[in-house]
Amino acid sequence: MTAAVLSFTAPAFAQYQTTAYRASILHFVADPAVSQTPYEYYEDGVLVVGTDGKVKAVGPANTVLNNYPYIQVVDYSGKILMPGFIDSHVHYPQTEMIASFGEQLLEWLNTYTFPTEQQFSNKTYAKGVAKTFINELVRNGTTTALVFGTVSPNSVDALFEEAQTRNMRLIAGKVMMDRNAPDYLLDTPASSYTDSKALIQKWHKNGRALYAVTPRFAPTSTPEQLTKAGQLLQEFPDVYMHTHLSENKGEIAWVQSLFPSSTGYLDVYNSFGLSRNRSVYAHGVHLRDDEFQSLAQTGSAIAFCPTSNMFLGSGLFNLQKAEQYGVKVGLGTDVGAGTSFNAFQTMNEAYKMTQLRKAFVDDPDTVNPLKAVKAYYLATLGAARALSLENQVGSFKIGNEADFVVINPNATDLLKFRMQKTTTIEDKLFVLQMLGDDRAIQNTYVMGKKQTVNGYGSGYYQYTYN
Repeated sequence: MTAAVLSFTAPAFAQYQTTAYRASILHFVADPAVSQTPYEYYEDGVLVVGTDGKVKAVGPANTVLNNYPYIQVVDYSGKILMPGFIDSHVHYPQTEMIASFGEQLLEWLNTYTFPTEQQFSNKTYAKGVAKTFINELVRNGTTTALVFGTVSPNSVDALFEEAQTRNMRLIAGKVMMDRNAPDYLLDTPASSYTDSKALIQKWHKNGRALYAVTPRFAPTSTPEQLTKAGQLLQEFPDVYMHTHLSENKGEIAWVQSLFPSSTGYLDVYNSFGLSRNRSVYAHGVHLRDDEFQSLAQTGSAIAFCPTSNMFLGSGLFNLQKAEQYGVKVGLGTDVGAGTSFNAFQTMNEAYKMTQLRKAFVDDPDTVNPLKAVKAYYLATLGAARALSLENQVGSFKIGNEADFVVINPNATDLLKFRMQKTTTIEDKLFVLQMLGDDRAIQNTYVMGKKQTVNGYGSGYYQYTYN
């Protein structure tokens, strides 16, 4: 039986029932590092989304549509439809200080970050930045993110409230920081515990919101505060832990001086019970082999943040070593040290970073280039696995939440010209990775609902700034 299809040119109708989206469809089912068939690709495919915003079916168009007679079809022929991108590490309060010149990590924090974050005790101010931040995620096709707030609980409330207006799945937390920062940003072990607990009870699993216990990094928390962080994880075992690890050599030396009895940076966190499944450590640029092994054993994950690591001159993350030890890795933008909200640009820098590592080893042939399929895996299913969300987002597995992005591979004249020479989907992905930006994101969907920015909802996004 041939399905009776009601076709509409997207986005000319209001979605109100189970809907099929027709396009070239790609999603990952395994890690390309361990599987010969890591993805499913349908040149002419259909994704079916139910009224509950979840995936009902995916596959070749003719096969799927025969099972759904009289279904509405949104026609994105010529476009690529993928799961929404997942940002494994980003600082929303730093949106306004992206592209601040110079400095390495510790100087950059003192010069730019701390003065900026002071303003977020003002809820109205925080809400304004949160709105801009969420708009940037949507505009760049990012549908899930693990996000740093500031020390102020107002910053977390503002972010979650804004995310709820779009029904976005965000993980976020209040920064815990009781030393080695300006007085105006410090909390205490007791207040950080009390504030974090109240936020967990208010927001964790409230809709699609999830909470992360968030010590900024070891140097800005006393042992007493890290003990309180561990206590929160014991009391609420299904929340996240989100912090920084081994980003900068000066930082590592500072940690050793502050915790002289530790055997290394990661050992500090381990000793307070912070390493576990749903623990995400940003960066991990200078990890030892035993630290990679420890991360794998505890089920902890690394957020790989190439644009930030390059911008601050922190170093070159060893993705190959993480793969060797079986450590979970997701891609992160780390805005505002990171220089783009865009997953294509982040994957672009990740490729260059792996290439650059060849210059610092005795045998360059031992360093594998980052293939496009691995990069996109890290930005979708890999990141979902790093965040223990693979049963909710990151792929088009039946029952997953239908967060997805519509990519226009011909969005610019150069992309269109270059795409003429591509012969496979992997070729197309690599060209997008190198030449793509926010212009290639035609539409972003969250739980099956097309998103808008500042009220515009058709065709390419349009923006106004106040």
